[in-house]
Amino acid sequence: MNPLQRLPSRIMTVALAALGTTTFVLAGLPLPFLFGPMAACLIAALIGAPLKGLGQISVAARTILGVAVGASITPALLHQLPLMAASVALIPVYIVLIALIGVPFFNRICGFDPVTSFYSAMPGGLQDMVIFGEAAGGNVRTLSLVHATRVLIIVTIAPVLLTQLYGVSLTNPIGSPAATIPLKELALMTVAALVGWKGGERVGLFGASILGPMIVAAVFSLAGWIHIRPPKEAILAAQFFIGMGIGVYYVGVTLRELRQVVVSGVAFILLLAMLAAAFTEIVTLAGLAAPVEAFLAYAPGGQAEMTVLAIVAGADLGFVITHHLTRIILVITGAPIAARLLGVRKD
Repeated sequence: MNPLQRLPSRIMTVALAALGTTTFVLAGLPLPFLFGPMAACLIAALIGAPLKGLGQISVAARTILGVAVGASITPALLHQLPLMAASVALIPVYIVLIALIGVPFFNRICGFDPVTSFYSAMPGGLQDMVIFGEAAGGNVRTLSLVHATRVLIIVTIAPVLLTQLYGVSLTNPIGSPAATIPLKELALMTVAALVGWKGGERVGLFGASILGPMIVAAVFSLAGWIHIRPPKEAILAAQFFIGMGIGVYYVGVTLRELRQVVVSGVAFILLLAMLAAAFTEIVTLAGLAAPVEAFLAYAPGGQAEMTVLAIVAGADLGFVITHHLTRIILVITGAPIAARLLGVRKD
């Protein structure tokens, strides 16, 4: 199917996402630019609407969050890194426990094959785990649905817990209006986004759309060239495309997949939630972090989604993202090696 043939589906997808956003805004619901598109596209996908993602446009939206994180990396944050060391050191333990619980759960209880079970349990990036699992012979559709369900539930439940359990209002300003930011800094942010993204892809950097812009923006921030996050309008646009993308992942899901795969993913999230709560409590009681930062740092969601929540919650973005980067890097570099060492292969 060429791009012109995809156009009607993509127009419908954007229209539905815009309708969802408008509905959430009018209803006064939280994070309307994230949850509105996500809810509208999820409902439409489950009833069989032929939705279509926006491809590179959606990927480009993630660069905004990469720049936002990079702009938050300041000399003051670098001085705080040693204070995070004890909490970050718990991340490998966290990953191993997730694997020890998740792999047997998916294999023995859910009946997935060994490869699909292994990569379904790994708390890495959605695209990365699907790619690694496919290369190893796993079931691509199952992996996509399991990880999409993980992200969907974490993104849905985390704001509720933040507001009800921790008393966070989620009204922290996400950025200044574009009109108030110097043109020079806006230009440098654009350069960081494009050069970081495409440069990262060229050198094979995983998660290039976020990590590449983050690295370039961090250099600009440490050099004193940028002093502020991307404008509010850009971060709202990033939320819109991320929410829409989560909903689109469920296009074509069947009742059988809902019963078996999605329900299995939901059950696994409940296990993950208990484990994340335990680590949050450990980190908080040990005085390694404030409760909100500890909660967001150990919530096993996607890096982009956790960045959005950290921003709107007014949390220490550097602390939260340092933990998620550590988790993603360890999983992406370690999962294929561990699979080979453990002899994980398709039946």
